[in-house]
Amino acid sequence: MLGAEAENYTKVTDILDVWFDSGVTHYCVLDQRANLQRAPGDKVMYLEGSDQHRGWFNTSLLTSVAMHGRAPYDDVLTHGFAVDAQGRKMSKSLGNVVAPQHVLGTFGADILRLWIAATDYRNEMALSDEILKRASDVYRRIRNTARFLLGNLHGFDPVQHLLSAADSLLLDQWALQQAHDTQQAVIAAYARYDFPEIVQRVQNFCTNELGALYLDITKDRLYTMQENSHGRRSAQSAMYRILEALVRWLAPILSFTAEEIWQLMPDKIGPGKRGESVLFETWYEGLEALQGAPEQREAWAELLQVRSAVAKMLEVMRNDGQIGAALEAEVTIYGDFFPFADLLKQDQQQSGGELHFFFITSALRLAAAEERPEDAIEVKTDRVTMWISTRRSDAPKCIRCWHYRPDIGVHPEHPEICGRCVENLPGGRGEVRRWF
Repeated sequence: MLGAEAENYTKVTDILDVWFDSGVTHYCVLDQRANLQRAPGDKVMYLEGSDQHRGWFNTSLLTSVAMHGRAPYDDVLTHGFAVDAQGRKMSKSLGNVVAPQHVLGTFGADILRLWIAATDYRNEMALSDEILKRASDVYRRIRNTARFLLGNLHGFDPVQHLLSAADSLLLDQWALQQAHDTQQAVIAAYARYDFPEIVQRVQNFCTNELGALYLDITKDRLYTMQENSHGRRSAQSAMYRILEALVRWLAPILSFTAEEIWQLMPDKIGPGKRGESVLFETWYEGLEALQGAPEQREAWAELLQVRSAVAKMLEVMRNDGQIGAALEAEVTIYGDFFPFADLLKQDQQQSGGELHFFFITSALRLAAAEERPEDAIEVKTDRVTMWISTRRSDAPKCIRCWHYRPDIGVHPEHPEICGRCVENLPGGRGEVRRWF
């Protein structure tokens, strides 16, 4: 190789490990620069592929122990390598390489980041356009949830309108409890670098607790109650706190999306006073957990079981052509015990009941078990048995709230809307909501 210059060189046989140069960077780079030296409490992580257990990780450990008597790192995190959907190593000859530039141009940076975070990086990580499309679906669910929260915070000033959790409606307290539980799980997952768990938790929270339940139920309060009513401000207060937490959960993974959300959120101190960037924030501490006692969790679990049973029965009615939307139905639940029974039965006696809002039906009545008709369907929860009957409402439809109500047309000035909506019009006394 050297040709005529060979006589100027001497071959040696005491070659150091090929990873020696990088193995002593803890001394040659970090220790030699004051701005890179550890401050008290700092943790050092070495992050590389699994092949470095015999390379960089190993030589770094050997040299640091020899020089300082300790490892140069506190944590070692290893990852597998990207393969195609069939598990084959990516190579140009196979034509199965998915270039990051292609992903960025087609899907965007946050989709690439979400795919990485959602993948079990401890093993080989499969990548293909189809896998990226699935990541896009997850991304859209999370992003659309944030958009809904932001959209319904229009006109909401946290300084003036933010209610305490204790003053909020029961359902809003439940939503804050679910957000609190999710945040505790997310923080713990970040601490152990379990990024797939974080993505799964956030996705489930956006899809199940929020999208399929809380946000669906609260639309009525947000869209039909007076702007500054207690029920509407209670929902907005819960949504504001949930968004404050959600944007922080997303920031390390969906950095661009989280920053976009952050810049659009209402100022909590005053115009222009919001923190410069979500990336400078810490975990949100405003999630008060008021529905976390064992008996409360048990009651909510049973209430959700009943709601699921009712939803299945309404789906049968919808498939049979008896109803279109769930608001066309009326439901009666027969039983000697019901979750939050004392609270809800008292409420039914006082105001006609709010429970139907939770089930998104036009009417829902509680009755004793012995009053059940023969065609009532038996439903068992974890603790009790109850019976449910459903029917299509005979009442006309309110053009404002879309509920089917018997009091439509009793107000001469507003012949097409129900009494509740008349109360919620500007100048009306306003509807009072306590629970849902």
